[in-house]
Amino acid sequence: MSDLASHLPVLQVLIPLLAAPLCFLLRKEAIVLPFTIAVSFACFAISMNLLSQVLGGDILVYEFGGWSRPYGIEYRVDILNAFVLVVVSGIAAVVFAVGPGQARRVIPEGREYLFYSAALLCLTGLLGVTITGDVFNIFVFLEISSLSSYILIALGLNRRALMAAFSYLIMGTIGATFLLIGIGFMYQATGTLNMVDMAHRIQVLGPTKGVLVALAFVMVGISIKLAVFPLHHWLPNAYSYAPPLVSAFLASTATKVAYYLLIRFTFGLFGAALVFETVGIDRLLLPLSIIAMFVGSIAAIYQTEFKRLLAYSSIAQIGYMTLGLSFATQAGVSAGLIHVFNHALMKGALFLVAACVTWRMGGTNLDVMKGLGQRMPFTMAAMVVAGLALVGVPGTVGFVSKWALVSAALEVDALWIAFLIMASSILALVYVWKVVEIAYFQTPEVELERREPPLRLLIPTWILAGAAIYFGIFSSYAVDVAELAAQQVFMVGL
Repeated sequence: MSDLASHLPVLQVLIPLLAAPLCFLLRKEAIVLPFTIAVSFACFAISMNLLSQVLGGDILVYEFGGWSRPYGIEYRVDILNAFVLVVVSGIAAVVFAVGPGQARRVIPEGREYLFYSAALLCLTGLLGVTITGDVFNIFVFLEISSLSSYILIALGLNRRALMAAFSYLIMGTIGATFLLIGIGFMYQATGTLNMVDMAHRIQVLGPTKGVLVALAFVMVGISIKLAVFPLHHWLPNAYSYAPPLVSAFLASTATKVAYYLLIRFTFGLFGAALVFETVGIDRLLLPLSIIAMFVGSIAAIYQTEFKRLLAYSSIAQIGYMTLGLSFATQAGVSAGLIHVFNHALMKGALFLVAACVTWRMGGTNLDVMKGLGQRMPFTMAAMVVAGLALVGVPGTVGFVSKWALVSAALEVDALWIAFLIMASSILALVYVWKVVEIAYFQTPEVELERREPPLRLLIPTWILAGAAIYFGIFSSYAVDVAELAAQQVFMVGL
């Protein structure tokens, strides 16, 4: 058993990687669905085990072939990436349990196995990006997750899904190219691809031209993947026209992994002194984050389609994450990581609500949601709970996130930023109330009987919505882990 435990880091990636082609070969949904659920829960169990091992401050290193750094490839697990592994695998376990069979109106019948194969491949890429200790492997795994994401988005029945996937492909390719060029400059400057070794050599080199050019390319590449304002244009269409299950998975995981990369490269590889003191990226990231908070929320208010509203809301929520990072403090990084966890719960629940509405109404245009509060009471109740969390009502995870961000702002004597965080929450209340008013206070154009979606779709929705309340009341575990991760980042770097 101890031998198996020592191989958990590689099994975290290997299990979904081998499962993806098996799903493609098996094809029958009756076999593939339970197999996919088992794989996703196995990944979640492994990530929880890895997190429990590193919470004491230890760092797990898995060397391939017995080759030590810098000659061999290694997987490296600390509190920061173990925390992100739990978020990604946990969301996958919940969303994959639904299965596209419960949403045949959004995925062509007979192509369900493509969803399972691409979803597991995407999970492989996201987990690989998070756990690897090699910068070139980051690029490889990022492309694996991106390519499978394009397939998942293109599975949507709406003809615009194909164009959304193509747009995402173009922007994703540009982002990957910037990242790869940046990695190339880093390798040219340091002569290594191992992240720990590279960090040490960059620290010795200092702000040379090669290092500064590498920093610029890497930051732009990651910002495109993260959808940092104004590099966010791929996100609204991708989330709007993808099948709701795909939107729920990607919105809760893909941008979170990109945010992890932003932290890892900023504090782990280049170092806070170079990034914030020498280059002063915070002077650019801070205003862009604040603009994203307001532009995303204002755009969400004017949307007439529920999924598109949620997509623009995600741009604002990403602004909260990058705002925490722009403070360049331990409290700011901790607040950003807390929001990574909390936003995954809130937005995952809301996109699953969209899946429930699509199953019943065939779409998520706000006009078809009139009166659904009486006809789908449990589904709409989940929407209200997750929506209140998005606003930041006390007792929800959203309040925990915004309290942490306000505290981080006050720590750096930025009272005006704390005020803007609270002001942006009012905008979130506007677009959440807009949906609540339509669902509960408007009369439907066509009379419908009371009918909820299948339990296999409703239960995962309420798991995430319930978690948004549970971790809002009992917030100490997620907050403590995020604070430990931020503390380790500032003390150790890598």
